[in-house]
Amino acid sequence: MNSFFKELFEYSHHYNQQLWYIFNEKAEQTSEKSIKLFNHLLNAHQIWNNRVNPTQTTFGVWDIHPIEDCRSIDKVNFERSLFILKNLDLNKIISYTNTKGQDFSNSIRDILFHIINHSTYHRGQIATELKQSGFEPLITDFIFYKR
Repeated sequence: MNSFFKELFEYSHHYNQQLWYIFNEKAEQTSEKSIKLFNHLLNAHQIWNNRVNPTQTTFGVWDIHPIEDCRSIDKVNFERSLFILKNLDLNKIISYTNTKGQDFSNSIRDILFHIINHSTYHRGQIATELKQSGFEPLITDFIFYKR
């Protein structure tokens, strides 16, 4: 299971980095919404990593970072997720409080899958935004990554 999750995080990191290049090279041509969604998926990844393995002050869910910082934020998120995979029991139950103050408990495995699924969902929204802004959208399907 760990190797599969590692592959999923590598896939997610790969396409986040490609999106960063688009935003960095053509920032003035990309929509505010696509930048907001990209920051949100990075922030959420950081928040979830920190719920599992608290080591940082967390970002706000909708914080906006300078685009030049987003590449390193994604890299740190990726490395922290790999650390979790390597060092923690995926079946362990984590209790946490969400941003609305509600208490929940989930396994690390479920949280890690949520991180991947959440990022994929928002990359799909970003693809739509890029197309509406006149860009050829980045194809971020997992199967294309595997080819």
